[in-house]
Formats: sequence, C-alpha cells, structure tokens
Amino acid sequence: MTTLAPPHLSPTRRRIEFIVVAIFAFLALVVFPLLNSAGVISHFTLNLWGKYLCYALLAISVDLLWGYTGLLSLGQALFFALGGYMHGMYLMRMIGDLGQHRKPIPDFLVFLGWTELPDFWKPFSNFPFALTMAFLLPGLIAYVFGFLAFRSRIKGVYFSILTQALTYGTSLMFFRNNLLMGGNNGFTDFKFLLGYDLLAPATQRGLFMATAATLLAVYVGCRWLSGTKFGLVQRAIRDGENRVLFSGYSTPQYKLFIFVVAAAIAAAGGVLYVPQVGIINPSEMTPDKSLEAVVWCAVGGRGTLVGPILGAISINALKSYATRAFPDLWLLILGGLFIVMVLFLPGGLVSIPARAKAMWLKIRPARPRLELPTTTPTASAAAER
Repeated sequence: MTTLAPPHLSPTRRRIEFIVVAIFAFLALVVFPLLNSAGVISHFTLNLWGKYLCYALLAISVDLLWGYTGLLSLGQALFFALGGYMHGMYLMRMIGDLGQHRKPIPDFLVFLGWTELPDFWKPFSNFPFALTMAFLLPGLIAYVFGFLAFRSRIKGVYFSILTQALTYGTSLMFFRNNLLMGGNNGFTDFKFLLGYDLLAPATQRGLFMATAATLLAVYVGCRWLSGTKFGLVQRAIRDGENRVLFSGYSTPQYKLFIFVVAAAIAAAGGVLYVPQVGIINPSEMTPDKSLEAVVWCAVGGRGTLVGPILGAISINALKSYATRAFPDLWLLILGGLFIVMVLFLPGGLVSIPARAKAMWLKIRPARPRLELPTTTPTASAAAER
C-alpha cells in the first residue's frame, strides 16, 4: 500500500497532533510513573488513569468503525469484555488454593458444587494460551458476525440494532451460572500475574505503562492505516459506499477487515482493564457500555483518533467526580453534555481550537489598509518639467 497524506489533516494540524501525542507519551511513560514512585501521585490515582486509558482503546475501536467507515457499532463492549474474560480466566487460575474455600478451583465453582476444574478451564493456566484466546475469540465472533452481516448488505441503523442485539444476548448468557463463567458476579479477587503480586505498586505501575504503550501503538497504527490506500477507500465507503462498490472495490471485504481489527483493539483494552480494575462481570458487555463509548467518541470528535482518546478520558474523569459529588444527577449530566455537544459543538472537543481561531478572526478589529497616494497626470507632468 502506498502512503497517502490524509486529506482531512492539514500540515499544521498534523504537527499539532504530533506534539500532543509526544507530550502524552512522555507524561504517561515517564512522568506519571516517576511521580507515583516518589509518592506524589497515589496508587489509586494511577490505577484510575490506567482504567481511563483502557476505555480510550475501546473508544478508538468505535471511532475506527463509526468515524472512518460509517459503521455505528453498538457492540464493541462485547469484544472488550470477552478479552477481559479470557484474561480473567488465567488470573483466576493463578489464585490456586488461596481462595475462600482453600481449593485449587475458583470459589464460584465450589459454590456451584464442582469439585474438579471443568475441562475448558484447564488450558487457561497457560498465559500465552489465555492471551491468544483473548484476541482469537473476539476476532472469530467479529469475523462470523461481520461476514454474515456485510454479505447480506446490512448497514445503517439495522447494523447498529444487530450489534446491540448480539451484545445483549451474549450478556444474558454470561449472567447465567450454568455457563460456569462466574454468573452476575463474574471474576474478581485476582492475586498474581506472571508471578507478580497484582497489589504491589511496582506491578500497577508496570500495567499502567503497558496500557499507555499499547494505546500509543494502536494510535500510531491506526494513523498509519488512515494514510494508506486502504484508509482512503475506508473513508470513501463512509461517504458513499455505492460509488465505491460501482468502482470495482469489494466493500464487504474492507468492512469485514476493519470490523475484526476494531474487535481486536477493543479486546486489548479489556485484557489490560481486568488486572488494573480487579474485576470483570457481564455488566461490562451490556449495550449501555457500548452506548457510553459512542458518547466518548462523539464528545471528543469522531473521525480524528485523538478525539476518542480525549473524550474517553475526560468523560470518565468527569464521571468519577460527578458520581461522588452528584450521584443522583450523573446520568442527567451525561445526557445534557451529549445534547450540548451535538447541537453546539458537532466537531467535538478537538474542534475547539479551530472554532476559537475562526471566531477570533471574525471579531478582531480590522487593520487599516495603507494606500499609496495616487499621482495625477497634472502632477506627473509638472514633475517632468
């Protein structure tokens, strides 16, 4: 694929975006861990920001579909949660006989009357296997669902409804105890990851840095992809799929590929989310979680990559504050913010600098124009004489 300059990014905006990303990388990979090790930033705060970065990965997966391809998926939280569940199974196996019932199987299985570990749980004692399944299972589900949906030319609101139904149906299945995946309580009380104590400050710092590095790598990869011929076709599908189809491109193949890639990105967020938050349950894959991710994307600015990251971090930071200060009004605040952004700032938070510049150019006083005195024919003739 030949690299093309994205037409929606001016050179000035590319430079500004590069500076912002460089500052973010320096803060997340160097400054925050150093401040945490020095005691300036608490472990709770670092852990909280690690969760925000995991949600930013989920937001990017939504933006890759909605902002760049025109596919409004309301099921990205499903892939996020499945990645978390696959990693959570490994973490549950690492508890060993340190659980409440002092048996080498998860406590919820003991509660359900199991005395031995089910067969499908046994391979998850191996970390590479669990990590592979964390990406393979969401990718496989995305491939099968996307293949059937895109081959049938399902798009628009019908695609959104189907992805929401898939998420809702799967969450109902995970709420059932007979699935042997923890029921409505899910997995929790994790203790070790690759032999490291998950409660140790150094482990939490390492997880935060791994999350920041993953987010940075995903951003760079998606920015590169948007500048290739594939990215150009991707945006053309968003703006006019029928024209792309009549030009000879197989649009279902393009959409299927990006749908699977977005599922893998969301799964990566879930893999990093579980050891930092310490719990995963079916509530993480309900449709309202996917709707929240759409709100993050819209508030930050869809079709920009930076916008979803900014939206996910800012909205979740606001949520953490508002749920403590205004617990009964949080949903109203979120809904009102979304309405305000749609009506008055449709470009999202990333469009504020451009709007401010345009407003300044409009209201600033016009500079007086300097005009050179014109020479009359009489005066020029007199000068010649």
